Amino acid sequence: MKVLVINCGSSSLKYQLIDSDSEEVLAKGLCERIGIDGSNIAHQPAGGDKVKQEADMPDHTAAVKLVIEKLTDEKVGVIRSLKEIDAVGHRMVHGGENFSGSVCINEEVLQAIEDCNDLAPLHNPANLIGVRSCQAIMPDVPMVAVFDTAFHQTMPEKAYLYGLPYEYYKKYKIRRYGFHGTSHDFVSERAARILGRDRKDLKIIVCHLGNGASVSAVKYGESVDTSMGLTPLEGLIMGTRSGDMDPAIVSFLAEKEGLSASEVIDICNKKSGVLGLSDGYSSDFRDLVQASESGNDQAKHALEAYAYRVGKYIGAYAAAMNGVDVIVFTAGVGENNSEVRAMIAQYIGYLGTNIDLEKNKVRGEEIILSDEGSAVVTMVVPTNEELAIARETVRLVK
Repeated sequence: MKVLVINCGSSSLKYQLIDSDSEEVLAKGLCERIGIDGSNIAHQPAGGDKVKQEADMPDHTAAVKLVIEKLTDEKVGVIRSLKEIDAVGHRMVHGGENFSGSVCINEEVLQAIEDCNDLAPLHNPANLIGVRSCQAIMPDVPMVAVFDTAFHQTMPEKAYLYGLPYEYYKKYKIRRYGFHGTSHDFVSERAARILGRDRKDLKIIVCHLGNGASVSAVKYGESVDTSMGLTPLEGLIMGTRSGDMDPAIVSFLAEKEGLSASEVIDICNKKSGVLGLSDGYSSDFRDLVQASESGNDQAKHALEAYAYRVGKYIGAYAAAMNGVDVIVFTAGVGENNSEVRAMIAQYIGYLGTNIDLEKNKVRGEEIILSDEGSAVVTMVVPTNEELAIARETVRLVK
């Protein structure tokens, strides 16, 4: 089967065409500035050069049409016609409590996703637009929704409830949902396979460390806790997100700066994290490492705070599971930034990780970092959310 994986943002559309039999990526690309002047598409067939083209994309339907044109193009295409696309898998950010797994898309499903829009006002409407656009062009092709939140629906009540009046949970479903679930699921399963073990026999902590970042506790194959909450703002210090903080800071800053609560939250989402801690220097960890090594104290402090927070969460989740067998680093920073991994390693040695700093210099590869015989196996496992979405799609439509 050939599966088209779609990840739709408010003004962007990322895609991959995957051969589910070989799990080979046949082509991938990104449409940017949809509905905005200067819209363009960057398309890359497997083994070929990336082709970038400015193109008029007034809406997401036009973007999907352009994607199909590129995939079937005589020069840069990889299929002859639209008929070769057997299914479409859509990344959906928030499924609330409605979805504990992936589902085939129908009108009832779309309505249930729309009912979650209040929980993810920036993401869910864009995801739905992507689905509607694909349906308009490929009405007879089966489509599947794969949710960021689904993997974490196994969390117990003691982990997902906040210390608020229970009536707010009953009225508004205010609780911890967690995100990056597709990645946490894929990586924890892959780590177990690398070790020749069954995930159901292991306690695994997954550190998904990118510009957006989260940690999860995966106990015997199920997520029992995760750092992100009602929204992706909670948890770790991230690229531009503050992560955990005293909620009273919102009203304090609003009063001092003459801002609304939503404006303060916008600062917490877009101007905070390592960007804010580095005094606006950068949200890119490569820049921060280089600046830190060159004597930039703010960049150094930002990295130290980031690593400290990750270390604290690892310790917390070792306690939550009453032990840990495996710690896994993944995503852009987790896979590629050996300097940040080394900083985090300073906080978790008491667990018996015994990380080999020479092995840790590897970037972007599957590798066991800990010495043989370590009490806790520490690993790097590259994530592949698109492949995970494709697998889920095939599982449901075959």
